[in-house]
Amino acid sequence: MKKRIDPAECREAVLAVEEWIRDPENVAKPPRAQLAAACRLTARTLAELAPGHTVEIRVPPFVAVQCIAGPEHTRGTPPNVLEAAPLEWLRLATGLSTMGTARVDASGTRVSAVQDWLPIVRLA
Repeated sequence: MKKRIDPAECREAVLAVEEWIRDPENVAKPPRAQLAAACRLTARTLAELAPGHTVEIRVPPFVAVQCIAGPEHTRGTPPNVLEAAPLEWLRLATGLSTMGTARVDASGTRVSAVQDWLPIVRLA
């Protein structure tokens, strides 16, 4: 059985890198461990909220999860993939970007369903 993600832990990880998410041009990039925690916890939270194997979310080099109910994919490259750099993923996960404005690589007809589950941690 997988360990459930603690929402408070997820929020804390995002808040630790919030300044950089909001203003990456003027704020120093956070330490790798902080970025990894924020990316992993938000992606894994999405996988818990929207269980399934239809869409694969990739945030290299930190995490890849499958989510969204529907047809399951088991071999090779999945037909529905959203791949994002850590900053772009965290901007999506916090509601600072949308699927329409984020710079992500998205393929497949089901990938847009991810937007229905965002944001994971809303930043005011």
